[in-house]
Amino acid sequence: MRAMAYGAYGGDEALASSTLPVPKVGPGEVLVKVRRAAVNPVDWKIMGGHLDQLMDVLFPVVPGWDVSGTVERLGIDVPEFSVGDEVIAYARKDYVHGGTFAEYVTVPARSLAPKPAALGWEAAAGLPLAGLTAYQLLSRLGTGEGDTVLVHGAAGGVGSLGVQIARAFGARVIGTASPRNHDRVRELGADPVQYGEGLTDRVRALAPGGVTVVADFVGGVLDVTREVLAPDGRHASIADASVLGAGGQWMWVRPDGADLAELGGLADRGLLTVPVAEVFPLERLAEAFALSRTGHVAGKIVIEV
Repeated sequence: MRAMAYGAYGGDEALASSTLPVPKVGPGEVLVKVRRAAVNPVDWKIMGGHLDQLMDVLFPVVPGWDVSGTVERLGIDVPEFSVGDEVIAYARKDYVHGGTFAEYVTVPARSLAPKPAALGWEAAAGLPLAGLTAYQLLSRLGTGEGDTVLVHGAAGGVGSLGVQIARAFGARVIGTASPRNHDRVRELGADPVQYGEGLTDRVRALAPGGVTVVADFVGGVLDVTREVLAPDGRHASIADASVLGAGGQWMWVRPDGADLAELGGLADRGLLTVPVAEVFPLERLAEAFALSRTGHVAGKIVIEV
C-alpha cells in the first residue's frame, strides 16, 4: 500500500513516500480503506520526538490518528460492523506505528463509529480527535443546562467544536479569540471576547457572577480561569498540567467509539459542523504539516488518500 512514513525522528524532511505491507487485521480489529485523514499538531510533535517520554514508537512510523473511510476487512469477532460500512475513528493505538496517512489502517472496533451522513469525507475525517477532546472534557465537567462556559481558544480546531458542543448541551458560551475571529465565534453560538490584557474584566462584564465551567484548550491561562470561575465552578485543561494544583482536571483524549457516535449524532442533527481549511494529496503531507505548524489555520487540514 502507499503510505507516508518516517524511519527516525526529525522534521518534515523525514517524511517519505513509501510502499508498505497492508497491515494484518487482528481479533477485534477492522481494516479501514482510508478516504481522508486529518492532520493534528500531535502528528508532527511525535515525529519530532517531543512525546518520546510518553509513548513507545516502532519505526518506520506512518503518522496520523484521524480517519474517515470504508470497512475493507473484519477481524475475528467484530459483529457490529460489515464490509463496506462508512466509518470514522480516532485511531490512536497503544504505541505509535501504523497510522492513517496510508491507503489502509487497522482500527480497534471499539474506536470506530459510523460516519455522520451530514458530513462529507473531509469534514468527517476532521471530527474525531478534536471533537472527542472537546466532548470528553465538557462531559467530564458535567456541562449542561444553566451553565455558563468559558472556552479558551474558541476559534481553534478544538475550541470551535467545544463551543458547538457546549451549546448543544444547553450551556451559554463565552469564547476567547482574536478580533478577526469574533464573527466566526458568534456564528458558532458564543459571545466573543478578546484574549490578552483585560480579559478577566471582559469576561466578568458578561458573567458578573463568574462562569461555572472553564474549558482550556490553549494553556497558560490558569490565572484568568481562577479569577473568573464561580465559587462552585469546574475547570479542565488539555494543555496545562498545573490545573491539577488548582482543583482542575488535566485531560488527554481517549479513543471511544460510543462518544464518537454521539458526536456524529450532533452533526446529523445540525448542531455541529467541522470547518475544513485545506485538502492536500497524500504525497504532499510535509506541506500539510508545515501549514499546521504555523498555528493560524481556520479549520482542519485534511489529506486525500
